[in-house]
Amino acid sequence: MDAVVGLADDVLRRDVGRHTPTPPHPATGRHLDYGRPVTPSSRVLDLFAVPDAVEPLPGGQGRSVRAGDLVLSPGRDADVAGWLNPVLARLAVALDEAPARRALDLRVAMPVPARDGSWVVDGWGASRYEPGTVACRDLDVTLAAGRVLHARLAVAVRERPAGLDARADRWAVAERLAFAPASALARSDVKAAQRVAGLLEETSLGEEQLVHADLAGNVLLDAAGAAVVIDVAPSWRPVLWAEAVCVVDSVMWLDAPGSALAAWTTGARRQAALRAIAFRALADEPGHEADYDDVIASVASR
Repeated sequence: MDAVVGLADDVLRRDVGRHTPTPPHPATGRHLDYGRPVTPSSRVLDLFAVPDAVEPLPGGQGRSVRAGDLVLSPGRDADVAGWLNPVLARLAVALDEAPARRALDLRVAMPVPARDGSWVVDGWGASRYEPGTVACRDLDVTLAAGRVLHARLAVAVRERPAGLDARADRWAVAERLAFAPASALARSDVKAAQRVAGLLEETSLGEEQLVHADLAGNVLLDAAGAAVVIDVAPSWRPVLWAEAVCVVDSVMWLDAPGSALAAWTTGARRQAALRAIAFRALADEPGHEADYDDVIASVASR
């Protein structure tokens, strides 16, 4: 596993090193843009020990704000944060304080608890603010960051966290159905999922582990140019599927070229991409099924 981590680190440094940062811009995808930032209550600000003055931040889900030296984000699940944040905090420290750390090595946003020790206050979570960060829109850099992250998570979390089974949000429900037998997908009332069902095969996508299921739009570049992963959306699925979700999202919402899907039209990659499309279509708001026509056509072509 150390060799895998080392190789992933080298690839990330290579890709980040050739990347020219671009100014952040509002995300256009529905799964990336949840509307205008909302203001945390005085109780939230008090428990996280930050000043009242807040400012909206680009990137992530589009609803986070900066308050003092923290980033506050709404919509956090206390149960998920209870087991995930300690993992991310330990990983963030290990990456930042690695003796052989180099400037372009991966970083992870450091989660910060409230004064009372809780990770979530009235739905708000906090992480350390990183000055000078910009949104990363380079798909290769994002994927490379994901590979380093996933290699580290495979070491840090060796068994499926029990807390994942308790999730009942629409993304968790959509994910479970996306990995259900094709016959279950075929019975869905989402036409895009029905189309995918007819293309699925019984192909292994690799071993399951803890992955970030929402990488696209959730990788920043810090002032030194290092990739910083934020807003980890935990799933226990194959890494190949998490990468497929990232590629599909990037093509659909973040202006990545459609040619990025060319590598996902055969074998296990094709099946991962199909389940990624089904996942997004099932979790999407009603009335947007036609948006998936082009990516399904691209992946289905041989």
